[in-house]
Amino acid sequence: MSERLSVFKTYKLYVGGRFPRSESGRVYEVTGSKDGNWLANAPLSSRKDARDAVVAARKAFGGWAGATAYNRGQVLYRVAEMLEGRRSQFTREVAEAEGLSKAKAAALVDLSVDRLVWYAGWTDKIAQIAGGANPVAGPFFNLSTPEPTGVVAVLAPQESSLLGLVSVVAPVIATGNTAVVVASERSPLPALSFGEVLATSDVPGGVVNVLSGRTAEIAPTLASHMDVNALDLTGADAELATGLEVAAADNLKRVLRPRTGEDFAATPGTDRLTAFLETKTVWHTTGSLGASGSSY
Repeated sequence: MSERLSVFKTYKLYVGGRFPRSESGRVYEVTGSKDGNWLANAPLSSRKDARDAVVAARKAFGGWAGATAYNRGQVLYRVAEMLEGRRSQFTREVAEAEGLSKAKAAALVDLSVDRLVWYAGWTDKIAQIAGGANPVAGPFFNLSTPEPTGVVAVLAPQESSLLGLVSVVAPVIATGNTAVVVASERSPLPALSFGEVLATSDVPGGVVNVLSGRTAEIAPTLASHMDVNALDLTGADAELATGLEVAAADNLKRVLRPRTGEDFAATPGTDRLTAFLETKTVWHTTGSLGASGSSY
């Protein structure tokens, strides 16, 4: 019996719930961090791919933002379940991507699963922190409630291929936003495989879109796009981040520029949950003045 040939995995983008190749047909070689050996060819996303991802994220926003917080929590928990089920695959990919031992990589995968569960628990609780009743001088109720900002472009961390990715994406979608994610340029394979996890979970198509390629090529298109409402600059270096902030000012995007050297293994606070929330204030009359209300 002749020796069979190995079937190499074809990595694709994840956009709108589908797995397209880059519209340009371009790819780039991804190599292991430790030995420099070839791992795979990853799609080299173009500006057109970025625009397509924004269209998909915008289309999905209404349904996702309108879902109950409880439902979003259940969906995030389902993502954690599916990631747990593919633990061995992600352990191998993270080990190769970051040059780690299998034991250390497995620990990072476990932390990624735990991080998803952690944010799943916050979906129906963050309103208690970010909202509340406000004292006013008059016969009114004045209530502040958080609402999602919209489409968030996320530049994933360059050094943390899975845990960092989950740590920046989970809070964005937990609060009802949709995301266009630019994976780590050097180590994109765990992020592209994470797209497969999302596709087999209950996450509606378009809620998370994953692109791979040159961060400096894709990010300016997202920063200047008029249908992108916010920008997470975690994966941008200082020079690129400054240029992206300028581009983001055209439509007053919310911009998160985290501190350098962020420890994604540490227990997160609520900063990322509240980073891409807006506050809606509702006035409602009390007593005999009627039951009509207004919001601003």
